Amino acid sequence: MTKKTDNQSWEWLRGVTRDAGARPETLDTLDEFASRRRFMGQMGRGSAALALLGFGAGTEAAMQGLFGRGLIPVAWGSEAAGEIEDAQARAAMEDAAKDGVVLYNERPVNGEPPAHLLGDAVTPTKRHFIRNNDLIPPQALQRDAQGWSLTIDGEVHREVTIGLDELKQMRTTSLVLPIECGGNGRAFFDPPVRGNQWKHGAIGCSKWTGVPLKDILEMAGVKDSAVYTAHYGYEPILGDRPPFSRGVPTDKAMEEHTIVAFQMNDEDIPAVHGFPVRLVVPGWYGSCSHKWLTKITMRDVEHDGRGMMGYSYRMPKYPVRPGERPPEEDMVVGGPWLIKSMITGPQPDSEFARDESVTVRGQAWAGENQVSEVWISTDFGLNWEKAEVSSPMNAYAWVQFEKKLSFPNRGYYEIWARAVDNEGNTQPIVQPWNPRGYEGNLVHKVPVMIAA
Repeated sequence: MTKKTDNQSWEWLRGVTRDAGARPETLDTLDEFASRRRFMGQMGRGSAALALLGFGAGTEAAMQGLFGRGLIPVAWGSEAAGEIEDAQARAAMEDAAKDGVVLYNERPVNGEPPAHLLGDAVTPTKRHFIRNNDLIPPQALQRDAQGWSLTIDGEVHREVTIGLDELKQMRTTSLVLPIECGGNGRAFFDPPVRGNQWKHGAIGCSKWTGVPLKDILEMAGVKDSAVYTAHYGYEPILGDRPPFSRGVPTDKAMEEHTIVAFQMNDEDIPAVHGFPVRLVVPGWYGSCSHKWLTKITMRDVEHDGRGMMGYSYRMPKYPVRPGERPPEEDMVVGGPWLIKSMITGPQPDSEFARDESVTVRGQAWAGENQVSEVWISTDFGLNWEKAEVSSPMNAYAWVQFEKKLSFPNRGYYEIWARAVDNEGNTQPIVQPWNPRGYEGNLVHKVPVMIAA
C-alpha cells in the first residue's frame, strides 16, 4: 500500500506528463504501470522520484526527452497477440507459410510481424505483412490461374487484354521493392484514430518479378488525355459496397519500377498477396499496389474509386490540430511515403551488461526520395550519433543501418532511430496528426535494460 507522500509524488509526475500534452490513454497506461508495480516506495519529488524508476540515461534525460514531451517509456505499453479462428484466414496463413505475423482481424485478413523479425535485406514471404480490404478469391487459395487476364481500357487508343502466359513472355524485371500500408504507424497517433492499429511492421521489401506496367500501357497506346489509372481486381467484396479501387497519376504508372508482378521472392505469389498477378507501386501507399489484378482503366480525371474519396487514404492539405476533422474538400489523395526508419535489433526488452557492446541494426526508406543518414539516440533524443548506412539494392529498396553502442550505467534505456532523406526531411519525435492515421513516421523507440 502506497503512502500519502508517495501518491503526491506520483500525482506530480502524472501532472508533468499531462501538462506536456499526454493523451488520456497515455495517462491511463502510466497509472496502470504504477498500480501494477506498486513501486512508489519512499519516493520524493523531482529527481529522487525519477531516480527510483531506474533510467539509465539519467533523470534529466527522462524529464526532458520523455515526460517533458508528454511521453512515457515505450516499455510501459506492451500488448499481447490473439489467435486465428476464421477458416479462410488460417488457409491464407498456411498457404504463405507465415511465421511471426500477428493478425489484427480476419475478415478481411490483416496482420504484421514485430519489427525485430524484419531484419532481412529482402523480406521473406513468411514475414511480409498482410493488408486486405476485402476477401481472398477462392481461386487464389486454390492456386488456380486458369482464365486469368489483364485488360487495359479507358483513355487508350486500343483496348488490350493479355493472359498469364503472354504476360510472362514479355520483358521481365526483378526488383527489391517496398510495399507499405498507408496506415503503418497508426498506433502512435495522439489522439487515437480508428482503423488497424499498425505499429512498425506493415512494411515489406521483397523481391518482385514482373513486367513494367509502362510496357503494357504502351501496347494499348495511352492517350494524351489520360491523367490517372484505376485499378481493379477479382476479390469478393465484403458487404454492400463498390469494389475497392485505387489509382496513381499516369507518370507514376509509366515509371520503370512500377510493375505488374507474377512472382514474389522467385515463387508464385501466395494467395494472400495477390495470386496470380498484382501491381507493385513502390514508394506509395500499399493500397495502390492492387492484388488479384484484372483491369487497369486509364482515366482523364483523378480516379474516384473506393479508397480515394472522403477521408479514405487522403490527407489534409494543411497541418491540423490533433483531433480536428477538416472538411472533405480540404483533403487530398495520399501518395508517396515520408522518410522512415525501423530498428530490427536489438529486440524490445533485451537485457545487456553495463559496457557490453550492443549492435543496433535496422532499415530505412524514403518514398520517392533517398535515405541520406540515420541517427541513433540513447538519451531520449537529447543527443544523436550517426549510424553506418548501406546502399540500396535498387531504386526504392530500403537501406540497412548499423551502429555499435555501449551503455555506461545500469537501468532503463530506449534506443531511438531517426532517418534523414536527401532533401533534409527527418522523422518527428511527436507524430503530426491526421484524421485516419496515415503516413505515420514517428521516431522508432526500442526499450532495453542494462544490468550492473
